Amino acid sequence: MTPDEITAIDTAHIWHPYAAPGSGNLPVARTSGVFLELADGRTLIDAMSSWWAAAHGHGHPRLVRAAHEQIDRMSHVMFGGLTHEPAARLTHNLLALTGGADGPNYSRVFLADSGSVSVEVAIKMALQYARGTGHPERNRLLTWRSGYHGDTFAAMSVCDPDGGMHSMWQGVLAEQRFAPAPPVRGASEDERAAYLAEFEQLMDDDVAAVVIEPVVQGAGGMRFHDAELVRGVRELCTKHGVLLLADEIATGFGRTGQLFTTLDNGVVPDILCVGKAITGGFMTLAAVLTTDEVAAGMEPSAIMHGPTFMGNPLACAVAAEATDIIAEGDWREQTRNIETWLTQALAPARDIAGVADVRVLGAIGVVEMAFDVDMAATTQAAVDHGVWIRPFGRNIYTMPPFVCTEDQVRQIGRAVVAAAEAAAAAHKDTQEQDQ
Repeated sequence: MTPDEITAIDTAHIWHPYAAPGSGNLPVARTSGVFLELADGRTLIDAMSSWWAAAHGHGHPRLVRAAHEQIDRMSHVMFGGLTHEPAARLTHNLLALTGGADGPNYSRVFLADSGSVSVEVAIKMALQYARGTGHPERNRLLTWRSGYHGDTFAAMSVCDPDGGMHSMWQGVLAEQRFAPAPPVRGASEDERAAYLAEFEQLMDDDVAAVVIEPVVQGAGGMRFHDAELVRGVRELCTKHGVLLLADEIATGFGRTGQLFTTLDNGVVPDILCVGKAITGGFMTLAAVLTTDEVAAGMEPSAIMHGPTFMGNPLACAVAAEATDIIAEGDWREQTRNIETWLTQALAPARDIAGVADVRVLGAIGVVEMAFDVDMAATTQAAVDHGVWIRPFGRNIYTMPPFVCTEDQVRQIGRAVVAAAEAAAAAHKDTQEQDQ
């Protein structure tokens, strides 16, 4: 099909995430390494790692080989009553990566279809654990604002109810308990203590689990907070006999410069959700890991969830190879370098009118504006610099593939700065028109 034919069908018939039908979308013909090749021949750096997932770039030869070898043997088989080597290998890798000096932290793994589904499953686990341990009254969840955990119904119920993408569903979603957004990274010890005291006041007898994105809140605002705060929440959960459910779908597998933002900071969640980079961006897969205690306490002991493509052999085979790559550890130096390069490359954004904050952690860079950005203007400015980004709300952000070179990261930085300038110009024009 020609680019025009693709665009015509897309515009007339296809929905895209969080967008009204008919919004413009760029046709991609192929991907390679850190690049997207558009159908019109232009090449863009994928500065989003295709929403955090393609951590090792597109078409990594080891992942391609794993997919080819597996698809020749078995692309899919139902997971009910059957099992296979790719699922066993992936599970072995996940338990090893999440283990500590004294051995494994987790004993059971549920292989889900997507990150959102993994959160649904984790919530079911927490509620089944409450019932199995004699606390059927514990049927609510406690979280903090500015969070995002997915777009299915239980996951939506723990996303920010006002500032998030799912506020339209108030009155339909289960009503959970919300603490204020956590104080941002660099908060004083007194600020953290005051926040945790306020958080504890919300841990009523009906709370089954605390659900958080540790250290980095993603699509709810791209906010960073201190690891000490996560440790404080862990201590409160232990004190009150409440499960800690950590959503590391975006942060896991090295994105922040740590393998996992909980475990690397001495925090062992009772339930851990991982996804996105688990397959290196090849296909959808996620996992939920639980401790012995949670698995033993659940009633019923079976997880009442069974996706058709649960434990898909093709996805598991690629994920097993992707987690092998993570275990080899090159990501540590890669993310350290990206953090250095991004910090330098984004620094000029601080001088742009309307920029509220510039922050970098590992392979994550954020320019936060003081107002909601014009997505079309900011995206186009980055595309004009040969870079693909997808701003939202007030945030112009990037999560480069770990394999980016210094020149590529600096190009990404220039594109993000240009996008911030475009956002500021568009905002100024809007204000002048309103006057």
